[in-house]
Amino acid sequence: MNVARLAAVDAAQAARLLSEARDATLAGRRARIAPRPVIEQSWDRMLRSGVDPDRDFRSGLLSFEEVRRRREESPLRHVLPVLREGLLSVADVAQHIMVVADADGRVLWREGAPPVLRKADGLGFELGADWREDVVGTNGVGTPAVVRRPVQVFAAEHFVRSHTSWTCTGAPITDPRDGRLIGVVDVSGPLETMHPATLAWVDSVAKLAEARLRELHLNALERLRSVAAPVLARLDGRALVVDRDGWTAAVSGMPYVRRVALPKSLVPGCRWLPSLGSCVVEPLAGGWLLRAAEEPLGTATRIVLDLARPRRSTLTVSGSAGSWSRQLSPRHAELLYLLAAHRSGRGAAELAGDLFGDPSRTVTVRAEMSRVRRYFGELLQHRPYRFREDAEIEVLLPDDPRDLLPSSTAPAITRSRTAARGGGPVTR
Repeated sequence: MNVARLAAVDAAQAARLLSEARDATLAGRRARIAPRPVIEQSWDRMLRSGVDPDRDFRSGLLSFEEVRRRREESPLRHVLPVLREGLLSVADVAQHIMVVADADGRVLWREGAPPVLRKADGLGFELGADWREDVVGTNGVGTPAVVRRPVQVFAAEHFVRSHTSWTCTGAPITDPRDGRLIGVVDVSGPLETMHPATLAWVDSVAKLAEARLRELHLNALERLRSVAAPVLARLDGRALVVDRDGWTAAVSGMPYVRRVALPKSLVPGCRWLPSLGSCVVEPLAGGWLLRAAEEPLGTATRIVLDLARPRRSTLTVSGSAGSWSRQLSPRHAELLYLLAAHRSGRGAAELAGDLFGDPSRTVTVRAEMSRVRRYFGELLQHRPYRFREDAEIEVLLPDDPRDLLPSSTAPAITRSRTAARGGGPVTR
């Protein structure tokens, strides 16, 4: 059923049909009209995780101080003007509100028509509320965060019954530098305010916000570059200057590296980094100076690829020089999982088949692997692509195989979910 088209003509009829589909699904019966795949998959996750569709569950609100702290630390604060300009004027006219939540599903900003804000209060859609999908069911904040794409949730497509008088349209906002989820922007209102163009509208504004983040990042790198130039001019040997997230501002005596994977809590001193090996780390205003060390400090011996949490894939490396951990983008998590599953290596055509079901898409694969190898340099080898042979690899999978990289549509990942059903976390 084309929900958007039907709702634009007769919202009440669309709501009734969706209510029938929801009731049938929850009762274990085959619905006369099947729910959309993105909604059906979300309902399946809710049933497996034990969310009660008849309970209006509301977790404790964050304190105002905690909301303020998260606002100050969130990159979303930089794009609020873009979101307001793109959404609020139309939202007010359409009797909607704009909601901005962080990557944890916590509502940090909420603006719009006062009557709609009061109705949102009645649903627990308040500042500091937790709207993760596995807490309050299928919704326009939590579901886009899981599937990593825009989603419109209309009427009884909401899993929890008390939300079925509402319509939500949300789009994820990701860090354009590494694909990491930083939050969700949502436009919501009573179900009679639903419009079929809302999904494309919200998605477009979210993309404008990401473009603004990209612009801010380039400006910050340019400022760091001006600081780095006189420092590097005084040095001999190989060195580079990176920002706090590892993005390169300037290099000296070595090939350009776009980004260096840094541990979560980097401190000055002698360190081992995957793309550089042994190096000396020194602080700079807005970043780090990394100088290649003369003597090796040790190499990585153990790599843990943690995919147990659906939205928080990480790679942790331990060795004689210490350990570090890095959160992965969905695409990098897919590639590293496939390489861990095939320790002898995969060629570009094989990875193209794994990811896209099309072995001819080697150009795309080579570009993605080039990015991965820039971040994790010495951990990976090529021809074929593979992890270093002397590294011990451990892969942690979710308890339920259906939660393995849930946003992935790669054929090989889909096959892995099916093959692993019935097992717990797997170590390779």
